[in-house]
Amino acid sequence: MSDAYHYAQVILFASAVGLVAVLANRLTERVKVPVALLVLVGAALAVNALPALHPPSELTVERILTVALVLVLFDGGMHIGWSRFREAIFPILSVGVLGTFLTTAGAALMLHFACGINWYLAVLVATAVAPTDPALVFSVLGKRQIAGRSSTILEGESGANDPVGISLMASLIAAGGLSAAGFASVGTQFVLQMVIGAVVGVIGGRALIVFIRRVTLPSEGLYPLRTLASSLMLYGIATLAHGSGFLAVFVAGIMIGSARGPYQPEVKRFHTALAGLAEIVAFAVLGLTVDLHTIAKPDVWIPGIALGAALTLLIRPLAVGICLAPVQLQRNERTFVLVAGLKGAVPILLGEFLRAAHVPDAERLYGIVVVVVAFSVLVQGSSVPSIAKLLRLPMRTVEPEPWAIAVRLQDEPHGVHRLTVAPGSKAEGTTIEDLGDQTGDIWVSIVVRTSGLVPVQAETELEAGDEVVILADPELHDTLAALFNSS
Repeated sequence: MSDAYHYAQVILFASAVGLVAVLANRLTERVKVPVALLVLVGAALAVNALPALHPPSELTVERILTVALVLVLFDGGMHIGWSRFREAIFPILSVGVLGTFLTTAGAALMLHFACGINWYLAVLVATAVAPTDPALVFSVLGKRQIAGRSSTILEGESGANDPVGISLMASLIAAGGLSAAGFASVGTQFVLQMVIGAVVGVIGGRALIVFIRRVTLPSEGLYPLRTLASSLMLYGIATLAHGSGFLAVFVAGIMIGSARGPYQPEVKRFHTALAGLAEIVAFAVLGLTVDLHTIAKPDVWIPGIALGAALTLLIRPLAVGICLAPVQLQRNERTFVLVAGLKGAVPILLGEFLRAAHVPDAERLYGIVVVVVAFSVLVQGSSVPSIAKLLRLPMRTVEPEPWAIAVRLQDEPHGVHRLTVAPGSKAEGTTIEDLGDQTGDIWVSIVVRTSGLVPVQAETELEAGDEVVILADPELHDTLAALFNSS
């Protein structure tokens, strides 16, 4: 068989997996199981059933997942943006950093005393299962979108705890054990990686904003490619500087998420699509590394299910509850954050780090991590919609909007404000005329509602979810934002 023929088979298989994953989203609207789990299980079954299909090497897995995670974190940062991040910065950092350490400590205690795993290996496995993946939470919610700060906290937590978990795992493996000297080394390396990563992210994000706004490109298609190349470059710079490249790209994404720039909506859509593809690829590659014979062993699946249940019902609620104690949140939002910390691709990637480091009993430990992720996605993930409904979280149904009205301008428009009426905001229920009386000289040009365009008249009453385009003095932006955002 020629190399070209073999490579064509690989392309055919990969494209078929991608197409099935895209179409499977229709299935998950009815069966509340994230597509990622279906891809993971399908790949695991395929590699164990087809002799011609071989698991990728550890180095290949690590390289593919590194790029995939960079794409996911950068898009996650852009989706949050600086304005949303600033409103929830304390709970995000508290849950994302302190919560990760508390979750690791609780899981390590459980693994050591209940499963008999020695302290060092227990801490390694606990570190692997600590990070979360909010994309899986929102995928099982389908078209329903959660309002309030709980969604921002969950998204920000994952963006923070993924780099924290990866840096902590790398430091623990480098230390080679648990000792006073080892803890000092782990602490020093961890702080260094976090600080350097954050600094590179902030400086790089600000430089990217200037780059985007001042350097024009000859074609629209080059703008998203510029941000893609820049995000990968920031990862490389931070990593070579001995910092967390993952934290750097997440911070840079936050910095430019709310920034104005040419073709910004197109850039964001490009990165969202790329991140979705990256997540599917990551789970497919990770599925190829799963040995079902190892998973079927009692000393793997029993500790895995026990740890998954403990994380869901006890460890995460306690750890995150401590972090959120000083934060003012509605009781239903607080409860949802406690129970919605699903595990995703990063824990399996960290489990792969254990195998690559050849720690004792690595295959068994990797199997435990895979079982924890499968339990979290299947059991915890499938219950998320029911929990959200039971808690009566403020949600709205967001239908796809394949049609758009756009106006292209050669120069940046000044004084154009695009705002969304948040539920419970002062703008909700306000007429166009009253809105002008509260803010001064403004002109409401477009109001978009679920049903379509709304005629703009003095007596037109704004509703929650309306998108409003206003022409007004740029200095009125904060005033308008205060009216349209929930108080």
